[in-house]
Amino acid sequence: MILVVGSTGALGSEICRRLRERGDAVRAFVRTTSDAAKVKALQALGCEIVLGDLQDRASLDRACQDVDAVVTTATTVVSRQGQDSIQKSDLDGQLALIDCAEKHDVKRFVLISVSGNLEVESALQRAKRGVEDKLRESGLSYTILRPSFFMEVWLSPMLGFDASNGAVRIYGSGDEPVSFISMFDVAAFAVQSIDSDSVANRTIELGGPEAIAPNDVVKVFEKELGRRIDVTRVPAESLSQQYESASDEYQKTFAGLMLSLHQGDDIDMADALRRLPMKLRSVRDYARSMARTS
Repeated sequence: MILVVGSTGALGSEICRRLRERGDAVRAFVRTTSDAAKVKALQALGCEIVLGDLQDRASLDRACQDVDAVVTTATTVVSRQGQDSIQKSDLDGQLALIDCAEKHDVKRFVLISVSGNLEVESALQRAKRGVEDKLRESGLSYTILRPSFFMEVWLSPMLGFDASNGAVRIYGSGDEPVSFISMFDVAAFAVQSIDSDSVANRTIELGGPEAIAPNDVVKVFEKELGRRIDVTRVPAESLSQQYESASDEYQKTFAGLMLSLHQGDDIDMADALRRLPMKLRSVRDYARSMARTS
């Protein structure tokens, strides 16, 4: 049995789908307030649904019973609800999950973290590194995956990159290369990590097949879409001001991520692909898929 925490999120649900596709028994950890349609989709895949919350240690303990592996993608950054905070859920909740996994002798714990190059301090960055440290110090066999920026998020209308409608937003200069990675490739790495000895007790940096500057990403989309794209820029100075003035931990986290994107994130994938071979989706592949649906 494999427990997936964060199962109703885009990444978590894709991990569940891939696990069920290969025949694994999957237990999906969901909140009572989770989107009913997403929960039904997990049930349709054949996942066992277990109700709980990262802030409810008893529910974590129940979820970990008779589990061979845990995969956690959970974060409240994009799914914030009433009493959520990064401290309570992304840090304390994940630490409690590790304790419960140890108690129940889980054989592998796979943590989805963030790129090691993201050094702009924020509540999320502190939480991810704190959970990583706890996991390394635990008695669990673990794999920590540190993906760079998801192309399906950062190159999407949600964050101002609306290439299909000919208008995109660039954070900072757009000159520094970024190893944008597909969420689907992160899911594939996570699934492989569950039973691969090659990544046992290792921290693996993940990126796409190439590092590409956001300004060049725009050119790729223009070519694939066959149209000119208007670019607006958020100056680095404005990002810094937004970061310094933010009083809310979520606002500060987003500002920190935008600053990190401006600074670039070039990931060497040689070691990761040697340990977990696979074909990576490129930004051009993603742009072509967008062109087909636009």
